[in-house]
Amino acid sequence: MMQQLHKGSVALFFLSMLTFFVSCNSGFTPKPKGYFKIDLPKRSYQPFDEAGFPYRFEYPAYATVSKEVDTTGHNPYWINIEFKDFKGRIYLSYKSVAGRSVYKIKDGASYRDSIVVNSFENLREEAFKLTYKHTVKASGIVDSFFSTHAGSGIYFYVAGEAATSKQFYISDSSRHFLRGALYFDAAPNEDSLSVVSQFLEEDMRHLLKTLRWK
Repeated sequence: MMQQLHKGSVALFFLSMLTFFVSCNSGFTPKPKGYFKIDLPKRSYQPFDEAGFPYRFEYPAYATVSKEVDTTGHNPYWINIEFKDFKGRIYLSYKSVAGRSVYKIKDGASYRDSIVVNSFENLREEAFKLTYKHTVKASGIVDSFFSTHAGSGIYFYVAGEAATSKQFYISDSSRHFLRGALYFDAAPNEDSLSVVSQFLEEDMRHLLKTLRWK
């Protein structure tokens, strides 16, 4: 009698364990990776038309403008459009065609300034080089031509884990050349930044649409 009860207990034990493992291994679905919800502001724009600057445009009311620190004194019209809520910014660098640019070139163990006269072709080539240096991290770069009242240019889409996802240059090819690049103060992650990046892309396009030279 005791032997039968023992066998019954052992059988019940193994049946319980089998039921446990089956229930644990069936019906489990891993949850997809999620990100915090981002509340996007309502679009509205304000003018940037500072005295002495060679350009004007409209930028978002939820952004601020700061001047880029320029220790050389050769780039007084470089500014940043800051999106503090998104920890991002659009760098705007302006150069005049036929004007002068200062570059640092290596001279032995040190560097020296080299002054170069800007041509439209050189400025355009530099814009491509600065964008395509991100090919190390980017999974792809697509450039598309556009034209506005201010001139024509190239818009760059940078895919993948690059530090920047959108860049452009625009010029009238004779006097003005403006380059822009969108960056975030965060580790590059295309999935987590895509919503904000797409939102700010429309703001970049509005900037280009309203850009006027002086």
